[in-house]
Amino acid sequence: MAWPIAEVARMSGVTARTLRHYDEIGLLSPARIGFNGHRYYEERQLLRLQQILVLRALGLGLSEIGRVLAAQVDELEALRGHHRQLLAERDRLDGLARTVSRTITELEQSRKDGRPMTDINRPENLFEGIRPAQYEESLRDFPVLAEEARRRVSGMSEAEIEAGQRERTAQMIRLAEFLASGTPADADPVQAEIDAQYRAVSEFRAVTADEYRTIGRSCVENEQWRAAYEAITPGLSEYQRDAIEAYAATRLS
Repeated sequence: MAWPIAEVARMSGVTARTLRHYDEIGLLSPARIGFNGHRYYEERQLLRLQQILVLRALGLGLSEIGRVLAAQVDELEALRGHHRQLLAERDRLDGLARTVSRTITELEQSRKDGRPMTDINRPENLFEGIRPAQYEESLRDFPVLAEEARRRVSGMSEAEIEAGQRERTAQMIRLAEFLASGTPADADPVQAEIDAQYRAVSEFRAVTADEYRTIGRSCVENEQWRAAYEAITPGLSEYQRDAIEAYAATRLS
Protein backbone atom coordinates (compact mmCIF):
# COMPACT_ATOMS: atom_id res chain seq x y z
CA MET A 1 0.00 0.00 0.00
CA ALA A 2 1.19 3.50 -0.77
CA TRP A 3 0.20 6.80 0.79
CA PRO A 4 0.40 10.21 -0.96
CA ILE A 5 2.52 12.93 0.61
CA ALA A 6 -0.54 14.82 1.87
CA GLU A 7 -1.72 11.77 3.81
CA VAL A 8 1.75 11.14 5.24
CA ALA A 9 1.91 14.77 6.34
CA ARG A 10 -1.47 14.41 8.05
CA MET A 11 -0.54 11.19 9.84
CA SER A 12 2.91 12.30 11.01
CA GLY A 13 2.36 15.99 11.66
CA VAL A 14 5.29 16.79 9.37
CA THR A 15 4.52 19.31 6.66
CA ALA A 16 4.68 18.32 3.01
CA ARG A 17 7.32 21.02 2.58
CA THR A 18 9.50 19.33 5.21
CA LEU A 19 9.00 15.92 3.59
CA ARG A 20 10.15 17.37 0.26
CA HIS A 21 13.16 18.88 2.04
CA TYR A 22 14.03 15.46 3.49
CA ASP A 23 13.95 14.10 -0.05
CA GLU A 24 16.17 16.91 -1.34
CA ILE A 25 18.87 16.23 1.25
CA GLY A 26 18.71 12.46 0.76
CA LEU A 27 17.24 11.71 4.17
CA LEU A 28 13.87 10.28 3.11
CA SER A 29 12.96 9.59 -0.50
CA PRO A 30 9.45 8.53 -1.49
CA ALA A 31 8.85 4.99 -2.69
CA ARG A 32 7.88 6.40 -6.06
CA ILE A 33 6.84 9.57 -7.83
CA GLY A 34 3.71 9.37 -9.96
CA PHE A 35 3.47 10.59 -13.54
CA ASN A 36 1.71 13.66 -12.15
CA GLY A 37 4.72 14.46 -9.93
CA HIS A 38 3.03 13.40 -6.69
CA ARG A 39 5.14 11.59 -4.10
CA TYR A 40 4.00 8.27 -2.63
CA TYR A 41 5.32 6.52 0.47
CA GLU A 42 5.13 2.87 1.51
CA GLU A 43 5.53 1.13 4.86
CA ARG A 44 9.34 1.15 4.71
CA GLN A 45 9.39 4.92 4.23
CA LEU A 46 6.91 5.41 7.09
CA LEU A 47 9.19 3.40 9.41
CA ARG A 48 12.16 5.50 8.34
CA LEU A 49 10.18 8.69 8.96
CA GLN A 50 9.31 7.43 12.43
CA GLN A 51 13.02 6.94 13.14
CA ILE A 52 13.80 10.42 11.87
CA LEU A 53 11.19 11.96 14.16
CA VAL A 54 12.36 9.92 17.15
CA LEU A 55 15.97 10.98 16.58
CA ARG A 56 14.88 14.61 16.22
CA ALA A 57 13.01 14.34 19.51
CA LEU A 58 16.23 13.07 21.05
CA GLY A 59 17.98 16.25 19.92
CA LEU A 60 19.90 15.14 16.82
CA GLY A 61 20.35 17.47 13.87
CA LEU A 62 19.45 16.36 10.35
CA SER A 63 23.05 15.70 9.31
CA GLU A 64 23.57 13.54 12.41
CA ILE A 65 20.34 11.66 11.72
CA GLY A 66 21.54 10.97 8.19
CA ARG A 67 24.76 9.45 9.53
CA VAL A 68 22.88 7.33 12.07
CA LEU A 69 20.45 5.97 9.49
CA ALA A 70 23.24 5.29 7.01
CA ALA A 71 25.19 3.31 9.61
CA GLN A 72 22.36 1.13 10.95
CA VAL A 73 21.87 -2.31 9.47
CA ASP A 74 18.90 -3.65 11.43
CA GLU A 75 15.73 -1.60 11.85
CA LEU A 76 14.43 -3.60 14.83
CA GLU A 77 17.68 -3.27 16.76
CA ALA A 78 17.78 0.43 15.92
CA LEU A 79 14.27 0.87 17.31
CA ARG A 80 15.28 -0.92 20.50
CA GLY A 81 18.16 1.53 20.85
CA HIS A 82 15.83 4.49 20.28
CA HIS A 83 13.46 3.06 22.90
CA ARG A 84 16.25 2.92 25.46
CA GLN A 85 17.14 6.53 24.71
CA LEU A 86 13.52 7.63 25.04
CA LEU A 87 13.25 5.97 28.45
CA ALA A 88 16.41 7.81 29.51
CA GLU A 89 14.91 11.08 28.21
CA ARG A 90 11.72 10.38 30.19
CA ASP A 91 13.80 9.99 33.34
CA ARG A 92 15.60 13.26 32.56
CA LEU A 93 12.31 15.12 32.15
CA ASP A 94 11.02 13.63 35.40
CA GLY A 95 14.10 15.01 37.13
CA LEU A 96 13.57 18.40 35.52
CA ALA A 97 9.94 18.45 36.69
CA ARG A 98 11.06 17.70 40.25
CA THR A 99 13.59 20.53 40.13
CA VAL A 100 11.03 23.05 38.88
CA SER A 101 8.45 21.89 41.44
CA ARG A 102 10.97 22.27 44.26
CA THR A 103 11.96 25.73 43.02
CA ILE A 104 8.29 26.84 42.98
CA THR A 105 7.90 25.71 46.59
CA GLU A 106 11.11 27.43 47.67
CA LEU A 107 10.24 30.64 45.81
CA GLU A 108 6.84 30.75 47.50
CA GLN A 109 8.51 30.22 50.87
CA SER A 110 11.13 32.91 50.23
CA ARG A 111 8.46 35.48 49.33
CA LYS A 112 6.47 34.54 52.42
CA ASP A 113 9.54 34.91 54.68
CA GLY A 114 10.93 37.93 52.84
CA ARG A 115 14.38 36.45 52.30
CA PRO A 116 16.37 35.30 49.25
CA MET A 117 15.56 31.88 47.91
CA THR A 118 19.27 30.97 47.99
CA ASP A 119 19.09 31.19 51.79
CA ILE A 120 16.69 28.24 51.65
CA ASN A 121 18.63 26.13 49.17
CA ARG A 122 22.01 26.11 47.49
CA PRO A 123 21.97 28.13 44.23
CA GLU A 124 23.49 25.29 42.22
CA ASN A 125 20.42 23.20 43.03
CA LEU A 126 18.43 25.49 40.77
CA PHE A 127 20.10 23.72 37.87
CA GLU A 128 19.82 20.14 39.08
CA GLY A 129 18.56 17.97 36.24
CA ILE A 130 18.53 20.88 33.80
CA ARG A 131 20.55 20.22 30.68
CA PRO A 132 18.80 22.37 28.08
CA ALA A 133 19.07 21.25 24.48
CA GLN A 134 21.87 23.10 22.73
CA TYR A 135 20.62 26.14 20.90
CA GLU A 136 21.31 24.81 17.43
CA GLU A 137 19.17 21.74 18.19
CA SER A 138 16.21 23.96 19.06
CA LEU A 139 16.48 25.48 15.57
CA ARG A 140 16.38 22.20 13.67
CA ASP A 141 13.08 23.18 11.99
CA PHE A 142 15.08 26.03 10.42
CA PRO A 143 17.94 24.25 8.58
CA VAL A 144 19.96 27.33 7.59
CA LEU A 145 19.91 28.78 11.10
CA ALA A 146 20.64 25.38 12.62
CA GLU A 147 23.66 24.79 10.42
CA GLU A 148 25.13 28.20 11.26
CA ALA A 149 24.44 27.59 14.96
CA ARG A 150 26.29 24.26 14.83
CA ARG A 151 29.24 25.95 13.17
CA ARG A 152 29.44 28.60 15.88
CA VAL A 153 28.95 26.22 18.79
CA SER A 154 31.76 24.00 17.51
CA GLY A 155 34.16 26.87 18.27
CA MET A 156 32.84 27.53 21.79
CA SER A 157 34.20 26.20 25.06
CA GLU A 158 32.11 24.03 27.38
CA ALA A 159 31.90 26.95 29.80
CA GLU A 160 30.56 29.27 27.08
CA ILE A 161 27.97 26.70 25.99
CA GLU A 162 26.89 26.15 29.61
CA ALA A 163 26.59 29.92 30.17
CA GLY A 164 24.37 30.22 27.10
CA GLN A 165 22.17 27.36 28.26
CA ARG A 166 21.73 28.92 31.69
CA GLU A 167 20.87 32.30 30.21
CA ARG A 168 18.17 30.77 28.00
CA THR A 169 16.73 28.95 31.00
CA ALA A 170 16.82 32.22 32.95
CA GLN A 171 14.97 33.98 30.10
CA MET A 172 12.22 31.36 30.23
CA ILE A 173 11.89 31.81 33.99
CA ARG A 174 11.73 35.61 33.68
CA LEU A 175 8.94 35.27 31.12
CA ALA A 176 7.15 32.86 33.47
CA GLU A 177 7.31 35.49 36.20
CA PHE A 178 5.79 38.10 33.86
CA LEU A 179 3.04 35.62 32.95
CA ALA A 180 2.33 34.86 36.62
CA SER A 181 2.08 38.57 37.44
CA GLY A 182 -0.43 39.16 34.63
CA THR A 183 1.92 41.32 32.54
CA PRO A 184 0.59 41.52 28.95
CA ALA A 185 2.72 39.85 26.28
CA ASP A 186 3.14 43.18 24.46
CA ALA A 187 4.27 45.08 27.59
CA ASP A 188 7.68 46.78 27.43
CA PRO A 189 9.54 44.54 29.91
CA VAL A 190 8.31 41.41 28.10
CA GLN A 191 9.24 42.88 24.74
CA ALA A 192 12.72 43.65 26.07
CA GLU A 193 13.18 39.92 26.76
CA ILE A 194 11.89 39.05 23.28
CA ASP A 195 14.27 41.60 21.77
CA ALA A 196 17.19 39.89 23.51
CA GLN A 197 16.02 36.55 22.09
CA TYR A 198 15.67 38.02 18.62
CA ARG A 199 19.18 39.46 18.74
CA ALA A 200 20.54 36.06 19.79
CA VAL A 201 18.84 34.33 16.84
CA SER A 202 19.96 37.10 14.47
CA GLU A 203 23.59 36.45 15.37
CA PHE A 204 23.40 33.54 12.94
CA ARG A 205 21.80 35.54 10.11
CA ALA A 206 19.13 38.19 9.59
CA VAL A 207 15.69 36.85 10.55
CA THR A 208 12.61 38.27 8.86
CA ALA A 209 9.34 39.08 10.62
CA ASP A 210 7.64 36.03 9.07
CA GLU A 211 10.50 33.75 10.12
CA TYR A 212 10.38 35.06 13.67
CA ARG A 213 6.61 34.54 13.75
CA THR A 214 7.22 30.94 12.62
CA ILE A 215 9.67 30.48 15.48
CA GLY A 216 7.01 31.86 17.83
CA ARG A 217 4.39 29.45 16.55
CA SER A 218 6.86 26.59 16.97
CA CYS A 219 6.89 27.30 20.71
CA VAL A 220 3.34 25.91 20.69
CA GLU A 221 3.33 23.55 17.71
CA ASN A 222 6.71 21.83 18.24
CA GLU A 223 6.15 19.19 20.93
CA GLN A 224 9.66 19.41 22.38
CA TRP A 225 9.61 23.20 22.57
CA ARG A 226 6.13 23.24 24.09
CA ALA A 227 7.10 20.64 26.71
CA ALA A 228 10.14 22.72 27.71
CA TYR A 229 8.03 25.85 28.21
CA GLU A 230 5.15 24.08 29.92
CA ALA A 231 7.59 22.40 32.33
CA ILE A 232 8.34 25.88 33.65
CA THR A 233 4.70 26.95 33.98
CA PRO A 234 1.42 26.15 32.15
CA GLY A 235 0.59 28.62 29.39
CA LEU A 236 4.18 29.79 28.89
CA SER A 237 4.45 28.45 25.34
CA GLU A 238 1.42 30.48 24.20
CA TYR A 239 2.70 33.52 26.11
CA GLN A 240 6.06 33.30 24.30
CA ARG A 241 4.29 32.93 20.95
CA ASP A 242 2.07 35.94 21.60
CA ALA A 243 5.04 38.03 22.75
CA ILE A 244 6.96 37.18 19.57
CA GLU A 245 3.91 38.00 17.45
CA ALA A 246 3.64 41.42 19.12
CA TYR A 247 7.38 42.02 18.63
CA ALA A 248 7.25 41.06 14.94
CA ALA A 249 4.21 43.28 14.34
CA THR A 250 5.64 46.39 16.03
CA ARG A 251 9.39 46.17 15.47
CA LEU A 252 10.00 44.01 12.39
CA SER A 253 7.15 44.99 10.07
